[in-house]
Amino acid sequence: MNNVLLKLNKIQGELKAPKGQRNNFGNYKYRSCEDILEAVKPLLQKYKATIVVNDELVVLGEGERQRFYIKATAIIFCISTGEKIEATSYARESDIKKGMDSAQITGAASSYARKYALNGLLCIDDTKDSDSGVKTKK
Repeated sequence: MNNVLLKLNKIQGELKAPKGQRNNFGNYKYRSCEDILEAVKPLLQKYKATIVVNDELVVLGEGERQRFYIKATAIIFCISTGEKIEATSYARESDIKKGMDSAQITGAASSYARKYALNGLLCIDDTKDSDSGVKTKK
């Protein structure tokens, strides 16, 4: 386990995943799952590791309270030893999302869950930036 922990620590320390997307409606910047994966790929090559992200449909609750969630798991593997560390996140499918069909709703929930599983694995904090409204003193 020490090998994969050391690699993950180095990757977390070196990773720069800037917010490359802009939501014009909400007037804020954000990073997508794809932005994170593109930023981490060179570091994975450098440290001989790989990340796999999986989705699973999970049903929670019963009757009218039953909800569908996408469970995303981000797993980093050390290529030489096969050791792994994983992080998981959930996102609930909306009952209705204006302008989207059911496949798009599931896809949006998957993207959201994957992004936050990667955030957890790679220690990316979405709250400590200029979009969060928190002001830092110099």
